[in-house]
Amino acid sequence: MRRNLSIRFRQTGKGDCIMIKKILYPTDFSAVARKAIAYIGSLKNAGAAEVVIVHVIDRRNFDMLAGHMSLDFGEIRKAFEDTAAREMKEIAGELRAQGYEVKSRIETGIPFREILRLAEEENVSVIVMGSHGKSNLADMLIGSVAEKVIRHSQRPVLVVKR
Repeated sequence: MRRNLSIRFRQTGKGDCIMIKKILYPTDFSAVARKAIAYIGSLKNAGAAEVVIVHVIDRRNFDMLAGHMSLDFGEIRKAFEDTAAREMKEIAGELRAQGYEVKSRIETGIPFREILRLAEEENVSVIVMGSHGKSNLADMLIGSVAEKVIRHSQRPVLVVKR
């Protein structure tokens, strides 16, 4: 069942109006992250014109593996990047079909920090992201990426629930 999504904005005070021009869409390609695309689509009516898709390869995964195995991390990282690029190409196509200008970025680091850095670097109007990612167990133990982004972001954050 697909619901029609409608997001409305109102003036925030004396002549201030919320303008959305550029969206940062962090994704780990989970079902919840995919669900956020529908919300991005509805922001088109609020004036949004550009979406920056970002996938962050968690550096800590490499650090953990390094302690247990001797692997070629260059090859492993390349495999992660290739997989992410394929997924992002599909998402970018969906967003372009909705009329958005799209930029894709693959970063390596600690996800919430990279998301916050890119939000400032790209000067986005809003961050739209899923509430839970693929690493749900780890999120429950150490705090979710979404929670950290909400706590530390200088930009509005729209979090889409499961």
